[in-house]
Amino acid sequence: MLMKEYRICMPLSVEEYQIGQLYMISKHSHEQSERGEGVEVVQNEPYEDPEHGSGQFTEKRIYLNNKLPSWARAVVPKIFYVTEKAWNYYPYTITEYTCSFLPKFSIHIETKYEDNKGSNDNIFSNEPREEETEVCLVDIVYDEIPERHYKESEDLRYFKSKKTSRGLLQEGWINNQDPIMCSYKLVTVKFEVWGLQTRVEQFVHKVIRDVLLLGHRQAFAWVDEWIDMTMEEVREFERATQEATNLKIGTFPPTISISETPLPSCARSGPNSAPSTPLSTEAPEFLSVPKERPRKKSAPETLTLPDPGRRDSLFKLPSFFSWNSSPQPE
Repeated sequence: MLMKEYRICMPLSVEEYQIGQLYMISKHSHEQSERGEGVEVVQNEPYEDPEHGSGQFTEKRIYLNNKLPSWARAVVPKIFYVTEKAWNYYPYTITEYTCSFLPKFSIHIETKYEDNKGSNDNIFSNEPREEETEVCLVDIVYDEIPERHYKESEDLRYFKSKKTSRGLLQEGWINNQDPIMCSYKLVTVKFEVWGLQTRVEQFVHKVIRDVLLLGHRQAFAWVDEWIDMTMEEVREFERATQEATNLKIGTFPPTISISETPLPSCARSGPNSAPSTPLSTEAPEFLSVPKERPRKKSAPETLTLPDPGRRDSLFKLPSFFSWNSSPQPE
């Protein structure tokens, strides 16, 4: 087992980010999905917990088969996916990832959000943890991201929000920014296989750090798209985008269940948790020695989603996400 604590500061308030994280997760999942690969939403419904109160339960399947190395595809099932189960009691969340094909592999992420600069060293003091848990500070502006994820429009060194006037963040921005918040994430990775455990757990943490960096960068880079949304509007955007993403994957029929009635806590097993920053659909090369990833400064834009600023659009997706059309065979 390898546990690390990640702290990611953002030029937002915790109240603002409640909308922003939902918007970012939906749009990010859509961008990272393609035919036969990506994030399928299985369930998304209200959930009631006796300790944490009202929340939201989500279950997703992250399909990875085509991204596995050729030798791995020969030994895993034809349809290979990771299951994400999450419970959201914002500003407290927990998310778990498991894989039926790898029963000794799991990821557990506990998240807490606070309006500060990442200065709370005791935020997880009530949780069992290793005494020497490594604390990793993630700078969404100046930490480098993998080349394949870079977009000039999401480079926060040069971005300024038109609606909030926040941006053009300079070195040391965390010390001078107002408002500012921090996402605290306690991440536990387990891969209990002798001879591979250390290598796999270290690699998975490297992937998780890249995913957290990208997701939080995007949440602020897209702030003008979601800052005026209400909770009802972002939930409608979430629903429409999830349906489009399921159809984009193509091989699997939409199976979203968005219930209006909160489920009792006994109806769901597992921890009290939440939709976290989604896992990347990059190949799980966890049996390879971690390599340095090339970085670069620019890349083309690739996606246009509905304009959330238009109230009359009801967040309908463009015609190329036609609900009635069948996926074309490969």
